[in-house]
Amino acid sequence: MSGGNCTQHFGKRSEKIFANYTIPKERERERKRSKASSTNKMYSAAIYPPQHAPAANPFASMPGYEGIGAGGFLPPPVPLQPVAPTQPGPTPEEWNIPALSEDAARQAFKDYVDSQCCYQSGPANEGVITNMESFNTYRLRLETFTESRSTEMAEKPYEGETADFYAQPAPTPWEVQAKIPELFTKHTEEIRVPYTSNIKECNACHAEGTVSCKDCEAKGYKQCNRCNGSGKDGEENCTGCNGTGKDRCSKCSGAGKIKCETCKGKKQLLTFIKLKVEWANNVDNHVVEQNSGLKAEELNSVNGKELFKMAQIMVYPLYGFPNPAIVEASDRLIKEHQSKYAQTSRIMQQRQTVELIPVTKVNYKWKNNIHVFYVYGKENKSSPLLHFKSTIFVFQLVVFEDNQWFPVTFITLQGVGQKLYLSFYYDVLQYNTIL
Repeated sequence: MSGGNCTQHFGKRSEKIFANYTIPKERERERKRSKASSTNKMYSAAIYPPQHAPAANPFASMPGYEGIGAGGFLPPPVPLQPVAPTQPGPTPEEWNIPALSEDAARQAFKDYVDSQCCYQSGPANEGVITNMESFNTYRLRLETFTESRSTEMAEKPYEGETADFYAQPAPTPWEVQAKIPELFTKHTEEIRVPYTSNIKECNACHAEGTVSCKDCEAKGYKQCNRCNGSGKDGEENCTGCNGTGKDRCSKCSGAGKIKCETCKGKKQLLTFIKLKVEWANNVDNHVVEQNSGLKAEELNSVNGKELFKMAQIMVYPLYGFPNPAIVEASDRLIKEHQSKYAQTSRIMQQRQTVELIPVTKVNYKWKNNIHVFYVYGKENKSSPLLHFKSTIFVFQLVVFEDNQWFPVTFITLQGVGQKLYLSFYYDVLQYNTIL
């Protein structure tokens, strides 16, 4: 056989051999690829629950939201220009309040007695006023109206809102527009920060919109309470469950599932940054000591004559005010408010008011004893001092019981104000009453 023929012969043979060899090799590789693919599909289908876990905070690198959820209020931005110092306002001309007349003082006392239970009217009607002395005093009030902002991650059932996350950079917390309420009034507003909204599947129900009913353990029925699940009432079938021993679950109506409370059945949630804006009016009062004997707390419920009032972004200490105590209090309160509120909130407005509160101490005589009452405020509110000097009387008292008289020990009769308090022990028990 010639070399050419041999080559030609082996060439055809080798081509046939390689052809027969190539086909099964390709089929084997295809079979392996098909098997691996089906295996991967089976494996991925077997993963449960689905991977819907929330991702890490996507706003961690966003300016203004680095510490979102950490709690506390966000410091306000530094003003671009410092607030110009203000000048003192005009000094009021009239600083005095007309003296209280005896008739007005007596009427205030009568009104007080009529408003109380079990008070005697004798002192108000029969008492003789012997002296009236004015102790008018000043009250300084500083109000600082502030705006505070805080952020947190929030979510709600998805109802078709636009997911605008990363559509453009989100505004910083203090750049979000909010409508300012009436000044010096408390108000809270919650705002969804623009360009922070995203949509995710509800993890609570695995995006199904329903969850298993816990009342019936997803069975749709519960054990009949009448027959305890036996289906029998004596020899007869239980009429409560028609002999089944089961009661239909009222919470899920027998379905075994109820609407997911997290997504309200929507299967998806809208996540976003929630901005909470709080406006507050922070108030501090200072009442100048008036040495009349009337407690300063009593003046909290009355009004005075307004002598001075100023409202602006930042008020000034009342230097030059006739009363040094008011000057000192004004300077102190303004510094305290600046230190306390400017670090965590934006001061929107301050208001400083000075009132002159009328206080009159009235001495009167009734049944040969001298007593005192006060009339104060523009409302002529009255407050009597003790009509008894906390006098304690000890005497013998007997109790008639079972046709016999029994002595009572540890008897006290104490006069306080216009009331008499009787206290005594009898048969190991203590008895108290007001005469």
